[in-house]
Amino acid sequence: MTTLKTLTLGLIVLSGLIGFDNIYAAGDLTRRSQALPDLVLGNEASDYSMSQMEYQLETGKAYQLKIIASGQKEYAFQAPEFATSIFLRKVEAGGVEIKAITLTELEFEDAGEAEIFFVPIKPGKFRFYAKGLEGKGMLGHFVVK
Repeated sequence: MTTLKTLTLGLIVLSGLIGFDNIYAAGDLTRRSQALPDLVLGNEASDYSMSQMEYQLETGKAYQLKIIASGQKEYAFQAPEFATSIFLRKVEAGGVEIKAITLTELEFEDAGEAEIFFVPIKPGKFRFYAKGLEGKGMLGHFVVK
């Protein structure tokens, strides 16, 4: 290795040790979330409608997604593969803030809403659906790049 390369590498390591690398990591990125379009399950025209069929996301970006059940029927929102590929910050529902490691299901017996706050950490295409109603069109995808 040349002397110039050795000096450059030494300066990079030294600047990291004394904190110059923190300039690029200021703040908690999980708290600067981007609101996604609401996901509405069912409407007056059809019990089996979903307002969004796809969400385009990026790893390392914080998002918040409000899921709204119209109350037309019971809906059990699930996205199992997606749930294991995100950092779940919290879920807010009914005035309660829920902190958990993962999310198995959001079950709506009546009209209601829940909001999830998360950061995707793994790229891929992940299904979301209303359990048991996928064949009726209640199936979408999170596409994470």
